[in-house]
Amino acid sequence: MNDTAVQATERTAVLDVLNDVYRAWADNDADALVASYIEESTSILPGSLSDGREAVRARFAAGFAGPLKGSSVLDEPLTVRFPSPDTAIVVSRSGVLLAGQTEPNRWVLATWVLTRGVTGWAIASYHNCEE
Repeated sequence: MNDTAVQATERTAVLDVLNDVYRAWADNDADALVASYIEESTSILPGSLSDGREAVRARFAAGFAGPLKGSSVLDEPLTVRFPSPDTAIVVSRSGVLLAGQTEPNRWVLATWVLTRGVTGWAIASYHNCEE
């Protein structure tokens, strides 16, 4: 397999991880959402740091029990880069659809850092800011 085919395969595998996250979000399942995060992951949202997979899970569990109940996400990957064979950086544009919405109130730009381990790709870090 040539480098282009390998990179296309890896790109698909990385985006599959993000798709799993968004399927879990649509199910409002915090446990399934963080299954793709490494134990030492970080998630930064405006004004908020979740340090570690359990902190990310707790934040989403609280959100799904409250203002994010019934929500889903529209996500548009903009770039996928591989600075090393076992590291991927994804930049995406995302918007949360609250229950009953067909368009998000706002869009964010997000950076995802994924690492490849023995079980495949996993999220090491996430950060977003308003578009």
